[in-house]
Amino acid sequence: MPTGRNLKGSGRAIGPDEFARKSGTLLYRVTGHATVSSGDAGPICALDFRYGREEVRALFSRRARLDRVLRVEAALAESEAEEGLIPKDAAAAISRAASSGHVTVDRVDALEREVQHDVMAITRALAEQSGAGGAWVHFGATSNDITDTALGLELQSAIAILRRDLTELVRVLVDQAKRHRATAEVGRTHGQHAVPLSFGYKLAVAAAEVLRHRDRLDELTPRVAVGKIAGAVGTGAGLGSKSASVEARTMARLGLATDDAPTQVVGRDRIAELTNLLALVAGTAERLSTEVRNLQRTEIGEVSEWFDEAHQVGSSTMAQKRNPIVSETVTSLARLVRAFALPPLENIALWHERDLTNSANERIVIPHAIVLADDLLVRLTGVYAKLVVDTDRMAAHLASSGGATMAESLMLGLTRKGLARGEAHELVRKLTAGARSSASLRERASADPSVTRWLPRDEVERLLDPGPYVTAAAEKTDRLLRRLEPALSR
Repeated sequence: MPTGRNLKGSGRAIGPDEFARKSGTLLYRVTGHATVSSGDAGPICALDFRYGREEVRALFSRRARLDRVLRVEAALAESEAEEGLIPKDAAAAISRAASSGHVTVDRVDALEREVQHDVMAITRALAEQSGAGGAWVHFGATSNDITDTALGLELQSAIAILRRDLTELVRVLVDQAKRHRATAEVGRTHGQHAVPLSFGYKLAVAAAEVLRHRDRLDELTPRVAVGKIAGAVGTGAGLGSKSASVEARTMARLGLATDDAPTQVVGRDRIAELTNLLALVAGTAERLSTEVRNLQRTEIGEVSEWFDEAHQVGSSTMAQKRNPIVSETVTSLARLVRAFALPPLENIALWHERDLTNSANERIVIPHAIVLADDLLVRLTGVYAKLVVDTDRMAAHLASSGGATMAESLMLGLTRKGLARGEAHELVRKLTAGARSSASLRERASADPSVTRWLPRDEVERLLDPGPYVTAAAEKTDRLLRRLEPALSR
């Protein structure tokens, strides 16, 4: 292999040892060659500078992840000391070292470059800071006892944030549903005018859907926020008769449930369940963002994202544009979150008691899926909290149908008067043919003897009034809100 002066400027292929030595980059069982391109590379992941909230990104920082691993090691040592497996003064020394901040990411990285094993590097760094107690670090444990339990802590914290996000979105949707409980709007199916409803009912339906996701999150939390101290293949044999009690004590200290049926790893179906729930959440988020995008179209214009007229720019060339960019961002991120649901499904099928095929992708999938799910929920909540609703435009679209959106009401009125339902449907179908280009349904029905034979003109007018349909939607909105509002306090 040719040698070079340094990593910059050559673009050459170098070996992993030289790469580690010169770049300081953390390696994880690197094999083959690394290609280093010229120039200083800044962040390449948009999560580093464009997407995600700092509070959530911080959960997945190198320091935070190291601290969780150290916390697990300390809890394990303390539990083992209580069971008489290791000296109490050793457990105390390990706990002090784990919480001291003296076990640094840099030292762990340096050790990993040497030993080529991430958990072993951490245990050595912790042992260095534990004095004589370092001899007992990681006693009876396997790597995934520590890392999967630390992951359980990570997911527990993430779930708490996601639950708050979902609750706040429900709250905003409920507030808007109350405000617009009787705001008349044309319902649309297949993109066409259907029958009237209220805009508030549409929002209440959305709130109920989001609340179902929160319920699902609550249901899966005990299955996801778990850990294990069960050894190399999950039997706990290394700790003998103390295995179950050490595991129970450790999980109690950490506030986690126990995976009572692990292999060497916590069952990966648990992680797949969470990421697939995030995919469901993303599906709802895209549905709600797409609703805004559709209703903001120039031809409809019934709602729109709030736009800062004093400063915001819609287009670099078309100065008149007011684009639904936040809703489009939510749509884009939702598609990515759904894509992150696939690798965890693939990770369920590890070989025998475990292999390493889940490890690399989980380091990418889990933080990205959670950071982006939080991001899109917060953005979507902001859209609906400040949603601009044009009630006049909604009313105008409803009136523009000339009564056609009440065709169902006319058909049912004819049926109640004695005309067979199928015949009534056919009569109204013919009355609505070509209605957009000539007389309205109201005019046609009032002048058609096939209708007036059964219904007087004032009854036709009453049946074509959208008011009762909007009232029905408002009343159902109220019933939904009476169920949804108490859930906001839980």
